[in-house]
Amino acid sequence: MNEQYPSVLLEKAVSEFAKLPGIGRKTAMRLVLHLLRQEREAVEAFAGAVVTLKHEAKFCKVCHNISDTETCRICSNPQRDASTVCVVENIRDVMAVEATQQYRGLYHVLGGVISPIDGIGPGDLQIESLVERVKAGGINEVILALSTTMEGDTTNFYIYRKLEPLGVKLSVIARGIAVGDELEYADEVTLGRSIVNRTPFTGSL
Repeated sequence: MNEQYPSVLLEKAVSEFAKLPGIGRKTAMRLVLHLLRQEREAVEAFAGAVVTLKHEAKFCKVCHNISDTETCRICSNPQRDASTVCVVENIRDVMAVEATQQYRGLYHVLGGVISPIDGIGPGDLQIESLVERVKAGGINEVILALSTTMEGDTTNFYIYRKLEPLGVKLSVIARGIAVGDELEYADEVTLGRSIVNRTPFTGSL
């Protein structure tokens, strides 16, 4: 046991929390001590929610968004415009776009962007399933809403090369989002305008 910890149990709990992204050991200690002060029922509810999420959460078979059922609430909603698909990196981006209330189409969650330095290639992402969705027909426009980074632009270009022969309209969100920004950190008004004011994608990096 590390001598600075009075308890092995405390040290183990802090070590587990510190594995979470953006959580250092000091923050982990604060969280653990906070849980220790709570009633047993509250802590068990917290732990139970995480375990249930891991065991029971599904990913939509259509768009790969997180879901309680095989098809997510967005894809199964007849009020949504199924002819438009917005391509995003991750589930957080779906939530960010939904918060703008400016988009009524469907989504396609890639699960990341092409990043050779991180060992992420096209085959590691949900790009082929996007191509298959377009080939199946009924989709008139694909909106590329990836982060305005080199990796995001590279992924845009790769998707463009795959979809351009299929004759679907390809758009990119307007550059109201600053270069280098990620969608989830954009304010709702800026992101909403970027979607509404989207422009045709020309296939250039």
